[in-house]
Amino acid sequence: MNTIRCKVEHVTAFNDAVYQVGLTPETPFDFQAGQYLCIVMGEKDKRPFSIASAPGAQQLELHIGAAVSESYPMQVVERLKQNDFIDIEAPGGEAHLRQDSKRPRLMIAGGTGFSYIKSIIEQQIALEQKVETTLYWGCRNQDAMYYESIARQWQQQYPWLHFVPVVEEAASDWDGKQANLLEQIKQDFISLNGYDIYIAGRFDMVGAARELFRTIGVEEAHLFGDAFAFIK
Repeated sequence: MNTIRCKVEHVTAFNDAVYQVGLTPETPFDFQAGQYLCIVMGEKDKRPFSIASAPGAQQLELHIGAAVSESYPMQVVERLKQNDFIDIEAPGGEAHLRQDSKRPRLMIAGGTGFSYIKSIIEQQIALEQKVETTLYWGCRNQDAMYYESIARQWQQQYPWLHFVPVVEEAASDWDGKQANLLEQIKQDFISLNGYDIYIAGRFDMVGAARELFRTIGVEEAHLFGDAFAFIK
């Protein structure tokens, strides 16, 4: 990965636990949809975040889940708020969009794992691809689904995209599924054979997803997630 200086354009709260960050690199670089960058906090302290923007965007977009109690990401948010410039290392990750594949795609996001999925879907849109794509996004409640509006907009605008919002705690007027994210997927799919699957979220969720998917026919060569580089 290359070290690149970036101008911090904005740090904006989506809600009380998730921040949207805009960075403009001084030196443009190529990356693939679904890759990540590392915020350089110190010589040996480099913290990875998915790039939420698609390749070719003028600004790099990040979504940082940083509840007050979670000091590790909140330290990054505070650093970004206090500085006009930040160093990053980029790009990283092998779980990028396989854009030549014509297999149907299953996108799975837990919480801010949506940032990874957003880059991939926006790249599909930019390439004018029409590969059948189903997006599951699981959150605790609707307030935590911080970019629900853009996901619903995609579904309305692109016939090939199907959005399934899943929350564990639902209000009476909720327009979506109320369930555990993985339980909902298990209920909806008899087999995952034939799909390209892209997944991001907490490592424990991604690990549990792989174990579940192995029981319903997943082809692991077509299961993509950066978490798998860190969990065995």
